[in-house]
Amino acid sequence: MIVGATLLGTESATLAQITPLAFAGAVAGDHVGYWLGWRVGPRFHHTAFAARYQTSISKAENMIRRFGGMAIFVGRFIPAIRSVVPGMLGVAGFRPGLYSLLDLLACLLWSLALAAILAGSVQLFS
Repeated sequence: MIVGATLLGTESATLAQITPLAFAGAVAGDHVGYWLGWRVGPRFHHTAFAARYQTSISKAENMIRRFGGMAIFVGRFIPAIRSVVPGMLGVAGFRPGLYSLLDLLACLLWSLALAAILAGSVQLFS
């Protein structure tokens, strides 16, 4: 958000340039996390990291079981868990095709919301 606002404020980039780049970056980051989780899969639970953060991991897995695909949307809009949810969905074996479809939609909504916030903030400070 800070980078986008700076680029807009200094007129180094337009909102029409920033929005698709934010979308592409979100999709790429989420998919890297998902496929890393998918690759690691069940072995993940037997690592020292998983043992150390068992409580947090259990909460994330419960959210995935409870909300399913909606966890993708929830995770995209909550910064504290944004980077963890894709990997946990991969570890949980969430279907790849469904993940990609839902993630594309979540990232689209997120990038449009980001554009709206940036547009409003630039007008506010102009």
